[in-house]
Amino acid sequence: MIDVLVVDDHDLIRAGIARMLQDDVSINVIGESDSGENAIDSAQSHKPDVVLMDIKMPGIGGIEATRLIKKVSDDIKVVVVSALTDSPSAQRVLDSGASAYVSKNSHISEMIKAVKKVHAGERYISPDIAQNMALNESSNDPFSELSSREKQIAEMIMECRKVQEISDVLCLSPKTVNSYRYRVFEKLGVTSDVGLTLMAVKHGLLEVDATE
Repeated sequence: MIDVLVVDDHDLIRAGIARMLQDDVSINVIGESDSGENAIDSAQSHKPDVVLMDIKMPGIGGIEATRLIKKVSDDIKVVVVSALTDSPSAQRVLDSGASAYVSKNSHISEMIKAVKKVHAGERYISPDIAQNMALNESSNDPFSELSSREKQIAEMIMECRKVQEISDVLCLSPKTVNSYRYRVFEKLGVTSDVGLTLMAVKHGLLEVDATE
């Protein structure tokens, strides 16, 4: 049996995924978490074989939670599930230590396939995500120049989080956050949070709702 922890801040989505995973005779859902912080606690207490992790959640989010869970135990495998399928997001996911990246557009059978593959020591990336990575492999992506921490802070800025909030979530001083912020601006050649956001949209790092 593969012990799985399901992490998503939307109750219905989390419960639905957990139920469908449980239908597979080789998978045992041992817990559910609604945030990255709770996922870390659950990973420490339940010691799952695999964590199925959403990216976009309040607090530290799925990528930072993945990085910290891998620090708790490198034996725990993480399958990240997200609606974002662009190349920059995929690279951040893999840099965090995740073993698989699955699109939320995938059928539950693909999530199950990913869980089984990472439990067997393999990696897995959804075909649509892998295709985007291949297409963008040789493109000029300025975000690839950022360190993992710089990418994380850039993403939080794009989520309109204030410096103090980022400081509280990441346990860094506001001065350190501002240092990272200006380093990001310098590397990307932008001068404001708005400029950063526009560049992220241009390079597919940020989704835009066409209905707005």
